[in-house]
Amino acid sequence: MPVSPLAFRSATDADIPGLVELIESAYRGDASRAGWTTEADLLEGQRTDPDGVARVVRQEGSRLLIAERDGALIACCQLEHRDDHAYFGMFAVRPSLQGGGLGKVIIAEAERTAQADWGVREMRMTVIRQRDELIAWYERRGYRRTGELSPFPYGDERFGIPQRADLAFELLVKPLD
Repeated sequence: MPVSPLAFRSATDADIPGLVELIESAYRGDASRAGWTTEADLLEGQRTDPDGVARVVRQEGSRLLIAERDGALIACCQLEHRDDHAYFGMFAVRPSLQGGGLGKVIIAEAERTAQADWGVREMRMTVIRQRDELIAWYERRGYRRTGELSPFPYGDERFGIPQRADLAFELLVKPLD
């Protein structure tokens, strides 16, 4: 049976509960271990919450891009217009669908959308620097490590409960042609 095509759209307030569930399932707890993007060994607690997702959905110059198949939410990512570049974040693919090439399609659509809608020439993101496998995946997509680090928000449980004391974010960048 052929696989149905993906449909992309911007999230609305009605999508917030499903988006929180998707993002949590991709990064935290035992459910996240079904995929390869889990942060469960680095962080416990929540990855996001309804207020955090609502801010992205409602913020001017920002959107939460949703990927659906047959009406089912299967992936999402945040795009935010910041001056001459776009910020890419909150990237989540259902754990049971990870490893099959879906992430490549989503990030390509995110890059295309940022260029088409905002005319930006660069995509930026921050990734926990200890996530070697994930950073390598982004490098294969054309992103490069900058060595520029920013601190993890220790003490703010909205972003999780760190399981080690050396977490930091590294900036990755990709020129968009």
